[in-house]
Amino acid sequence: MSEQLTDTGFTRVCRLDELPPVGAALAEIEGRRVSIVRTDDGAVHCVDDTCSHANVSLSEGELDGCQLECWLHGSRFDLRTGEPTGPPAITPIAVHTVRIEGDDVFVALSEEI
Repeated sequence: MSEQLTDTGFTRVCRLDELPPVGAALAEIEGRRVSIVRTDDGAVHCVDDTCSHANVSLSEGELDGCQLECWLHGSRFDLRTGEPTGPPAITPIAVHTVRIEGDDVFVALSEEI
């Protein structure tokens, strides 16, 4: 996925048709790895890609509703808040703001937690 910074603080990350119908895709924005996630209701979310419990890519994990599960140890994170919803993770991950314009997905990075 390519990145293109706009003057509004949002970065164009991809087109909607580059995302899985339901699931996560890895992207890099300003050197930061993020997961762009589309849920079964069509909503698009963006969270940091690295599990807070272990250095593992969350974009490779399973999606259950609005929770993304780390494939290695089973930690789950709420895509809306970044809060862990299942052990062993106890530290939240960053959630980033997503904006859809036409078929393009834009993300504004939040401050790190």
